[in-house]
Amino acid sequence: MKAVRFHEVGGPEVLRYEDLDVPTPAAGQVRVRVAASAFNAADNGMRAGFLPIPVVLPHVPGYDVSGTVDALGDGVSGLQVGDAVIGFLPMERDGGAAEFVLAPAEALVAAPTSIPLPDAAALPSVALTAWQALFDDGDLQKDQRVLINGAGGVVGKYAVALAHRAGVHVVATASPRSIDDVRAAGADEVVDHTATDLLAAVDEPVDVLLNLAPVDPDRFAALVALVRDGGKVVSTTAFMATPSDESRGVTAATVFVRPDRDRLGELVSLVDDGDLRVEVTRRIPLTELPALHAEAAAGRIPGKVVVLVG
Repeated sequence: MKAVRFHEVGGPEVLRYEDLDVPTPAAGQVRVRVAASAFNAADNGMRAGFLPIPVVLPHVPGYDVSGTVDALGDGVSGLQVGDAVIGFLPMERDGGAAEFVLAPAEALVAAPTSIPLPDAAALPSVALTAWQALFDDGDLQKDQRVLINGAGGVVGKYAVALAHRAGVHVVATASPRSIDDVRAAGADEVVDHTATDLLAAVDEPVDVLLNLAPVDPDRFAALVALVRDGGKVVSTTAFMATPSDESRGVTAATVFVRPDRDRLGELVSLVDDGDLRVEVTRRIPLTELPALHAEAAAGRIPGKVVVLVG
């Protein structure tokens, strides 16, 4: 089978497009014929060696995947050959930048039926990140208020939509190019962070501050003043500490996405019910994945890119 993988950490040049043997599923595993994988910033970090995830080399990237069940290992139930599935795969193991991938059966759920199967690869880890940040780590409840800093990104728009659906008042920051999309996702208030001081624009305390964007540490600490006493600060920027304010009972949590099959199944249902829109901004063939990594190494890639296989 064809695959892209790296044998050593380093720059994008370490990625190789090469032939591998088709893997055989062990007990509890499923072999998936890959339709697409999705590119995430963490793929760039793992390849470069600065993200502390213990990948086994050589490594095939692409931990978000969609495809069809091709073979079942012993003991697998609830799935059949031919089923369309998506999954958030264990990040340390080989991913979906290949024609076939082995997945733990518990990592897979039925794919959405309302969108093309390749596009469904864009859903798992980013939508799970948004849910976990809001409701698991943020403990956000109906009729509360959330401030989402960096809502114009992919995770941000999922977070806006999920919070809005939960009956939460959403204040979101965005740049001019994404304001309309953030408002369409369900934000009640949108602050143009390029033209307005957020500290002055938010006139009522929020229960949760969710940070999804690179931010100066001093600026981040200042934003904690917008959180009510006893509220929460949640951030996905793992490279920097999440600030708190112990004097007011404001706690902090840093989110790193966790597998959750049940929650992923719920997110699929929201997509098929029309409550959640899967964003795909670009589709590229597998052969162009090294070039995409080079682009990511040079700067942030906007939107969501899926890598088509076959």
